[in-house]
Amino acid sequence: MSALVFDGEPWDYLGADEAVDLEHDVVQSTASELRVGDDVAYAKAAFGLVRDRISHSMDAGDHRVTWRASDVLSEGTGLCYAKAHAFVALLRAGGIQAGFCYQRLRVGEDPSDPFFLHGFAAALIDDRWVRLDPRGNKPGIQVEFSADEDRLAYTPDPELGEKDYPTVYAAPHPAVLDVLKAHDDCVRMCETGALPSAEL
Repeated sequence: MSALVFDGEPWDYLGADEAVDLEHDVVQSTASELRVGDDVAYAKAAFGLVRDRISHSMDAGDHRVTWRASDVLSEGTGLCYAKAHAFVALLRAGGIQAGFCYQRLRVGEDPSDPFFLHGFAAALIDDRWVRLDPRGNKPGIQVEFSADEDRLAYTPDPELGEKDYPTVYAAPHPAVLDVLKAHDDCVRMCETGALPSAEL
């Protein structure tokens, strides 16, 4: 992986927007409950909460579409993008700079299979940017928290045309938000191939 690229200023990675509604009561109250110890302990607690207590919509067969951090936390479900929104909102609410990262992956292992974007997060923890993936564990995927190195659910295969984008976005990518806002059935969205798939 090449060096990370940032599309915003440092303060942008602490800010709120429509998806990262970190000033919402549920985000603030959750952050307060998690705030014990130093930044590393807080980031680990936030990661564990989003990974383990927010179900991945497709893993759970949950039809609800969530994309605002507060909705993800309130409803307890979301796709990888939504879980990243919640994780970043909690980190920022705790004063930790954080942003959004993406990979472009194949749905299957055949070069003719369609692409989809996979979303996760990056955070400045203990003076080091690390990329962390709170999508949720399942058979074949086991991601733990680390303050020292990237921990991701997937490793892109260049032979399949898959890509690991180096940009840490200050806000969720519009290509992701546009798709999530346009659908009201998460399972159908995934099964019909409507997931975000744009080249970034």
